[in-house]
Amino acid sequence: MFDPFNLTVSVVLSLVIIFGLLTTMAYMTWFERRVISRLQARIGPNKTGWEGLLQPLADAIKLFFKEDIRPVFADRLLYVTAPAISLFAALAAFAVIPVGGMIPGTGITLQVADLPVGVVYLLAASSLGVYGIVLGGWGSGSKYSLLGALRGAAQVVSYELILGISIVSVTIVSGSLSLAGIVDAQANSVWYVVLQPVAFVLFMIAGVAETNRAPFDLPEAESELVAGYHTEYSGMRFAMYFIAEYVAMISMSAVAATLFFGGWTFPFLPGGPWWLILKMLFFLFLFVWLRATLPRLRYDQLMRLCWAVLLPIGLLNLAITAIIVAAIG
Repeated sequence: MFDPFNLTVSVVLSLVIIFGLLTTMAYMTWFERRVISRLQARIGPNKTGWEGLLQPLADAIKLFFKEDIRPVFADRLLYVTAPAISLFAALAAFAVIPVGGMIPGTGITLQVADLPVGVVYLLAASSLGVYGIVLGGWGSGSKYSLLGALRGAAQVVSYELILGISIVSVTIVSGSLSLAGIVDAQANSVWYVVLQPVAFVLFMIAGVAETNRAPFDLPEAESELVAGYHTEYSGMRFAMYFIAEYVAMISMSAVAATLFFGGWTFPFLPGGPWWLILKMLFFLFLFVWLRATLPRLRYDQLMRLCWAVLLPIGLLNLAITAIIVAAIG
């Protein structure tokens, strides 16, 4: 039955989350550049505003006024729509993540949609992002973009499997496909990083590969493919790809915190959105740390790691988890 109040709450929550994601993404670029510079004994952006805090705003203004160049051989429709698909997929993944519990006296839960199959929706939404990569690479009419798109498609197909296997292990332990149900199950027992350490490691490796971050940034690979699938993009369309990558990284951090670290809850202390934010900051720092530390893998190493190492480990962990849960239950 149509409920105007619930619709209004969902729309407001969606707008707040989108604004929060875009703002966090902007300052994530500042955070990443500052952290990497410190790790590499450099200074980083510190001139525009206090300690460089206005640098993201300056970058946004620059990209907004940059000329939008369209290659002669680009497909008119695919070239334009591909960045929007990647951005939409990155934003949509956050819809099922519980940011907090119910606000007392209002009946409003800090979650856009608590789907009974939230985990399935999450995997579907994260998979949509590769369509933006493939269509952008194909529609650009460039060999470098096409090679980057092919790499991105193969990488996502491979590591999506590892991501799904690690999440299935968590759903078996929790007995729920709802992310809110998984958070509640951890609040009543222990964090699943304790019960599923192997699944957590697999999830983090696959999460880095899914977001095309170093050392798995093969679809871009500046030293080989100029910039990969977004070589021919400039201005705001390039910015949309850029935003999509960072929003996907933020969403993946939120999913990791929700599935393995209790989400917005904390043992023996009142829960709230601040716990989720702190846990996300830890994972975002981990993403930056990996980029500053590890070199890019070769493509054959990337595929071998997935199919010869991670997949057997994931299947073995899944089988052991199912046997133990069945025996206990």
